[in-house]
Amino acid sequence: MVWNLLDELDGLRREVERAFESYGVDRWTRPFSRVAFLPGIAGRTYPMINLSEDRDNFYVEALAPGLDPATLDISVTGDTLRIAGEKQAISPDVKLQVFHRNERSAGRFVRTVTLGTAVEGDKVAANYENGLLLITLPKAEAAKPKQITVQVS
Repeated sequence: MVWNLLDELDGLRREVERAFESYGVDRWTRPFSRVAFLPGIAGRTYPMINLSEDRDNFYVEALAPGLDPATLDISVTGDTLRIAGEKQAISPDVKLQVFHRNERSAGRFVRTVTLGTAVEGDKVAANYENGLLLITLPKAEAAKPKQITVQVS
């Protein structure tokens, strides 16, 4: 049997790729991930949202406990909603040397959501209460469904 260095290196590469498959991009974009506040891909997953609609409006419920509402920046451009803000540390004045647990992340975040239909940006309403951000986005008149009457001849 002949030993081939290139075959060995290729086998090692495959093993490393398999080992990192469980650490793929989707693992780091989960809302509960420790990197949810780091820049890049993971920063887009916070806050977790529910998006629903009826004939006239889109409704966004964003789970964002611990935010100072003054840091929120909500904007609409065309059919895209942007929610940005900052989640402060519980005690920013205390300078800790060692963490025994650090499960509550803090930092700046940006989340964009494409609605698929233009909304009337000047009529958007937002309310923050008990850690829940509620946003109502009225659909543009041209985007609302129209009832078509069928003529019978």
